[in-house]
Amino acid sequence: MMASNAPNHAVDPNEMTLDELRLHLAPLLADAAVFDGWNDTALAMAARQAGADVDVARLAYDGNAMDMIAAWIETIDTAMADALPPAAQAQMKIRERIRSLVQFRLDAVAGREEALRRAIAIMAMPQNVASALRTGWHSADVMWRLAGDTATDYNHYTKRATLASIYGATLAVFLDDESDNKAETRAFLDRRIDGVMRFEKTKAKWLHSDRDRFSVTRFLGRLRYPAR
Repeated sequence: MMASNAPNHAVDPNEMTLDELRLHLAPLLADAAVFDGWNDTALAMAARQAGADVDVARLAYDGNAMDMIAAWIETIDTAMADALPPAAQAQMKIRERIRSLVQFRLDAVAGREEALRRAIAIMAMPQNVASALRTGWHSADVMWRLAGDTATDYNHYTKRATLASIYGATLAVFLDDESDNKAETRAFLDRRIDGVMRFEKTKAKWLHSDRDRFSVTRFLGRLRYPAR
């Protein structure tokens, strides 16, 4: 399954708002960043390719590489939601839903590995870490919502943190994977997801077993009145 987050060339970019232009140019910016990095040179190339005014395009990003990268990621989030809405995944097991969603994202950046490598380096800069974490958290949240997650307790946060970690680790493998059809990345992703699912099953048994459920009150009572 090859993902596409190409801009809509049927729309005149010069008629767009700055927010619309920001997302419209993002995939073209990613293509240019493969060669030029996430900078003004890539932005000017993307704008000219789209037929947009370069100066207006600069206003859409304010010369901020992180905003360029975040816009690209946002287009991938949107394309993923369009391609894999909850209804399309209704018959899948949860692990297959997560696997499909992560794989969609990998397919979306295939061929743009160098742009991704440069983006990760920029996101890792101290001044960008907070923004990068928010962006990663948002993508993990989008994936879980598409997978049908409705948790509102602490699981809401642990699930997203775990998925963000899995996705980040998988991207690291993906970048250096020279195997046919990224087979090593697919195998790595499968192992990580299977490992998490086994952990979740074990956790669920521990938390929901009538026989073994942990009781803070009972535990404290035993400390106070030891069994004889």
